[in-house]
Amino acid sequence: MSESPAEYFRIRPGAPLEGEIKVSGATKNSGLKQLAAAILAPGVSVFHNMPPVLDATVMIEVMRALGARVEWVGPETLEVDTGGDLVPEAPYELVSKMRASVNVLGPLLGRCGSARVALPGGDAIGSRRLDMHLRGLEAMGAEAHIEHGFIEARASALRGARIVLEFPSVGATENLLTAAVLAKGKTVIDNAAREPEITALSAYLTRMGAQITGAGTSTIEVDGVDELVPVEAELMADRIEAGTLLMACGIAGGEISLIGPRLEHIEMLTLKLGAMGMKVSPTADGIWAFSRGRPNAVDIATLPHPGFATDFMPTAVSLAAVSCGSAIITENLFDGRFGFVAELCRMGADIRTEGRHAVVRGVPRLSGCPVRATDVRAGAALVLAGLAAEGETEVHDVVHVDRGYRDLPGALAALGADITRVNG
Repeated sequence: MSESPAEYFRIRPGAPLEGEIKVSGATKNSGLKQLAAAILAPGVSVFHNMPPVLDATVMIEVMRALGARVEWVGPETLEVDTGGDLVPEAPYELVSKMRASVNVLGPLLGRCGSARVALPGGDAIGSRRLDMHLRGLEAMGAEAHIEHGFIEARASALRGARIVLEFPSVGATENLLTAAVLAKGKTVIDNAAREPEITALSAYLTRMGAQITGAGTSTIEVDGVDELVPVEAELMADRIEAGTLLMACGIAGGEISLIGPRLEHIEMLTLKLGAMGMKVSPTADGIWAFSRGRPNAVDIATLPHPGFATDFMPTAVSLAAVSCGSAIITENLFDGRFGFVAELCRMGADIRTEGRHAVVRGVPRLSGCPVRATDVRAGAALVLAGLAAEGETEVHDVVHVDRGYRDLPGALAALGADITRVNG
């Protein structure tokens, strides 16, 4: 994959989607968090089923800046050696590119007793405060504050504590979980995030020797251990890619089978798709879906898992844009996530936004034109909109899409979509 800004995706409407495809490993939302957690166990860790999306490139550079040796040893296999001395500082020029790099905070504090991590960047989808991360670490005995654009944390010895999160933040849960595994005593995280990626991180840490119960529920308990050991891990299938492909089927019609994802990881999405008229069911090795005709509009509100995932909201807006009827879509997690709507409206969508709400009045067809991706999921939404647009759609700034998808055009093309990556 190239990062050339001249690249764009060209989409033309075509036949309904059809066929079977293996869903990529969840590098962005799961693998990068486990990669950061490898800091906790000196030695060589190996990650399988980790596609090299662009965000992985950034995280690898962050790990190398900390002193780890990181190398691709296969097309989707990454080897990480954290056996040497680490420099517990993640530099601004790297961390500013990607939000997930803040996940080194907990592991660095747990292993090195200190961490200096630049305030993170990433997608422009609204404010994502770090207050809960810092308050949780302070409850565990750390001194933590923000100064001159860096998170500074230090602790001679972390100790177990009861931490109540004011919101089930995925990032805060991940950082506190990775800090707690080497702390002295028991840590209880109440109102913890319940996303499948939290369960996957917990399972990875447990295989390393951590003592964790309750992952996937709102209360996680961690009994600190003296040391962890490096292990090999295989990433779960990317539930966001799976949901993207299911909504593509809803827009274009057709019958598809996805190999790898688990329906229970995206149950709320599949319930909404069912209400829109799609048929979606689990199979022995993934998910099957069938769609014919225009979907029916349904209201959607994003919520923490097991609610409707915020990462699905942009593609859901594209689906609603070509549905029968009107829908109100509410974004409850991030306050700047409707920036892509103006691009959809350029394609003929009838959408009005007000604060955290979008009123979407479905139209039979959209109109292809050049549009620009503003973040990972917004870019995917524009790609999907192109499947239902007369003429030709060009999605530019595809570097955003490549940050989170292994090859979204390739996956859609494998199912019969008329989509091409064009090197400008």
